[in-house]
Amino acid sequence: MKTDKQLQADVMDELSWDPKLNSAEIGIAVKNGIVTLSGHVDNYTKKLAAEDAAKRVKDVKGIVEEITVELSLEGKHTDQELAQAAINALRWNNAVPDQNIKVEVEKGWLALEGHLDWQFQKDAAFNAVKDISGLKGVTNLLNIRPRINVPVVRDTIKKALERSADVEADRILIETYGNKVVLRGKARSWNEKIEVERAAWSAPGVMEVEDDLVLS
Repeated sequence: MKTDKQLQADVMDELSWDPKLNSAEIGIAVKNGIVTLSGHVDNYTKKLAAEDAAKRVKDVKGIVEEITVELSLEGKHTDQELAQAAINALRWNNAVPDQNIKVEVEKGWLALEGHLDWQFQKDAAFNAVKDISGLKGVTNLLNIRPRINVPVVRDTIKKALERSADVEADRILIETYGNKVVLRGKARSWNEKIEVERAAWSAPGVMEVEDDLVLS
């Protein structure tokens, strides 16, 4: 297990490795394996990239994200302009049923609201808007409400995990309660944790996923 000092160095190296980031803009503190990211960046994409970079580092147990977005004068847009850009981005994405999504922007912060059938649609909606220039942040409030209320089949999720090269399926315990999935066990990294949760959400009929996986 790495020391906090080693983790801090590894996170700093990972941030430096990402071409989207200027590591000098971001402060890194580590205590008991939990990484705190602070500082100021000039767009929301960099804020997300910094968090993703920290998640990629082995032995990181948790992340506290305190980075703020401070837009340059040239990067600022009105809420009306941002809302229209978001509507266009959702409309142009074939994976997103944009007619089910409401867009709201307040002081540069975008909120997505509505109901969708699949988790991949919710993820696609977020990915469609997250890089819009001038955004300070995105809150994804979209709910998953499958058209057909079918019980979740645990074996379907288990087989999906076994097919994944990035997951040790035998370390994961899957429990199903109607349309809810509970994940227990140990994940080797944040990326593995994300992959397991993605597999659970991809199963037909899933309306809720409780991720109780422990990083080890």
